[in-house]
Amino acid sequence: MADLFTPLKLRSVAFGNRIGVSPMCQYSSQDGFATDWHLVHLGSRAVGGAGLVMTEASAVSPDGRISPQDLGIWKDSHIDGLARCARFIHEHGAVAGIQLAHAGRKASTPPPWEKGQILSEKDGGWRPVWAPSEIAFSPESALPQALSVQQIRGVVSSFSQAAGRALAAGFRVVEIHAAHGYLLHEFLSPLSNQRDDAYGGSFENRTRMVREVVVSIRQTWPEDLPLFVRISATDWAVGGWDVDQSVDLARQLKPLGVDLVDCSSGALVPGVSIPVAPGYQVPFAERIRQEADIATAAVGLIREPLMAAEIIQRGQADLVLLARQMLRDPYWPQHAARQLGVPAPHPIQYGRAIE
Repeated sequence: MADLFTPLKLRSVAFGNRIGVSPMCQYSSQDGFATDWHLVHLGSRAVGGAGLVMTEASAVSPDGRISPQDLGIWKDSHIDGLARCARFIHEHGAVAGIQLAHAGRKASTPPPWEKGQILSEKDGGWRPVWAPSEIAFSPESALPQALSVQQIRGVVSSFSQAAGRALAAGFRVVEIHAAHGYLLHEFLSPLSNQRDDAYGGSFENRTRMVREVVVSIRQTWPEDLPLFVRISATDWAVGGWDVDQSVDLARQLKPLGVDLVDCSSGALVPGVSIPVAPGYQVPFAERIRQEADIATAAVGLIREPLMAAEIIQRGQADLVLLARQMLRDPYWPQHAARQLGVPAPHPIQYGRAIE
């Protein structure tokens, strides 16, 4: 039986434990470039003992950013700064992963500490923002333009090109962001996708773009390196994307080369009721793991080491990804190991203080 500190191997990549740092936007880039902030933010979590450290959502095109301050991977000049982060993460025993993303209709917004749902062009925003259909996220949001089929193909290609840059930067995991109301999730959900062509309507059509992104990336991303997909397992809204469709999507993605489904939820439409509580999204990871026969990651208010350990021991997920708890405590894996009575992962420089 696996536990929280049992190594995990996916393809050729060995993770030292089952603890990962979830992608968290830092709003600390200019023109998409990684900065010292990213090095220290990501590097400290590797020093803290996580088995996997993932970057924030990294935009595959300039108009795919959530905000002007987002990390980017749409041009070759981004590679060096990202490589510096990946190299440091690997030097300290973790696996470096990168999340590739396009914000869709939720693009061109200010950082969360600034007010407003939309950033004007004079303040650094851009127009148009893109979506499957001309449906705004909220009344206060920008009205998007619908992507043409040719433009969809361009976005798919931009994901593949970004994966090539991720490889050049030394990352060993790529995660496709198809959750939280961003572009690929918008295609999945009938609440945001009302197209009547090959990319809308039926389940097969609404999932087409995600499948195409996976296939395109797999043509670039090496066979021996794992590929993840993050999904919102449910929209928490009547008539939206739900866990039954998530299971079916996972069954489609596995033979295309996806190794793990990262199971989050929500954020497609505002104002929905979500039963937020510690571990509230774990059942999604458990069901997809069991019914689609694919590895999963559990997320969502996982704070206590015992809860994380039980998720792995019960076979509910293969990885536990932490976000806000890792912001509060970059050394959470070390503290968890001591609480659970196992050797704590730590850098040799800290040995005298920890052992």
